[in-house]
Amino acid sequence: MALDIKPTRSELINLKRRIKQTQNGYNLLKLKRDGLFYEFRVLLSEMIEAKQALVNTFVEAKQAINLASSIEGGLAVKSAAIAIAQKPEVDVSRHNIMGVVVPKVEGRHLSQTLEERGLGLIGGSPYLDEAADAYGGLIESIVKAAEMESTLKRLLVEIEATKRRVNALEFKVIPEMQEAQSFIQLRLEEMEREETFRLKRFKNK
Repeated sequence: MALDIKPTRSELINLKRRIKQTQNGYNLLKLKRDGLFYEFRVLLSEMIEAKQALVNTFVEAKQAINLASSIEGGLAVKSAAIAIAQKPEVDVSRHNIMGVVVPKVEGRHLSQTLEERGLGLIGGSPYLDEAADAYGGLIESIVKAAEMESTLKRLLVEIEATKRRVNALEFKVIPEMQEAQSFIQLRLEEMEREETFRLKRFKNK
């Protein structure tokens, strides 16, 4: 880089300004990287708990549906599922975490009350109600886990990109600019000594 720079005082001033701006950008990127790491660790801990809760909820839902099927019959369970008036819906929007756009998943009608299922007191049974409640909780857990997993992936991609930029600035860009600054300073000092020597020779003549 030093070979491509003219050893002038104006160039030295511009280079010092660029080094300062680059170091400020480097410090901001380090803060962003550390902030993203913190958010990632917190969310990862929550994700591990959510995944475990999801597994437990699935086991409970499976047991509830098996019990309902064995007592009420498979046909009654399917009929109850078809009779549900409002189907689960999912809305996906976006929000920002330290400059990273991540999905925000919100569900509607994921779990429903007895009235919302449309079965009535006569057509239903406690076993069907327990199975419906269990699967409603399972759907809620799936939606929550999906949002967290997608967010973690986006954060991880941004962390890797930020780390690459930080490393490039720390180990390549800033050292090269500092090397160019040293080159210009040494060249200017050498030119000043040559000019002083030339003036002395001229004076002696």
